[in-house]
Amino acid sequence: MKKKYIILSSLVACILLYFVEQVLVVSYVVKTIIKILFFIFIPYAYSKFIKKQKPSKAINYKNIDKEHLKMGFLFGIMSFFIVLITYYLLRNIIDLQSISEKLQSNSKITASSFIYVGLYITFGNSFLEEYFFRGFIFLNLYELKSKKFAYIYSSLLFGLYHIAIFKTWFNSGLVGLALIGLISIGFIFNWLDTKSKNFINSWLVHILADSAIIIIGLRMFGIV
Repeated sequence: MKKKYIILSSLVACILLYFVEQVLVVSYVVKTIIKILFFIFIPYAYSKFIKKQKPSKAINYKNIDKEHLKMGFLFGIMSFFIVLITYYLLRNIIDLQSISEKLQSNSKITASSFIYVGLYITFGNSFLEEYFFRGFIFLNLYELKSKKFAYIYSSLLFGLYHIAIFKTWFNSGLVGLALIGLISIGFIFNWLDTKSKNFINSWLVHILADSAIIIIGLRMFGIV
């Protein structure tokens, strides 16, 4: 029952979010609200009605200590520079102008609103994704003694979920490269979280990686 709920609910959530992103093409605010509802309610229902524990226990604050946080910061700093270096190497084949136009036309994100969106992406969105993909999917499957499946399923879903976001941004080659990178990152995030049995480490890495992406976005909108 527990494993089936995790798999089916997460699949349905990601499929519906893909539909919202690519078919309905609603504004970023609407997409965000729908995502928050899915990524918070599904884990909440699992904790409350299936696992029979307080939903707050899913964060597992008790296992947070300085040694574990050091790993998160170390991998986070590495991710920050890897993102910037990758962009520098691929800058001639990444059309920032085209991405900017699509964000403005489809998601209604403008240069004036991008700073606020960037802050949300860095701290709020990264929390949602880590809470859902690591805190809910990976750690619960890992706890159910499905360790290999937990690594593979959560990493694959994490990568495939992001296709809905950047599918129209890049050519097929870059989409494939990004997908491989995201799946690989998913494995690393998962491994980090097995050390503390919570998703705080991967959240730290996610924050720093997204910070680098936002810096690129600021340049894309001509803010810096």
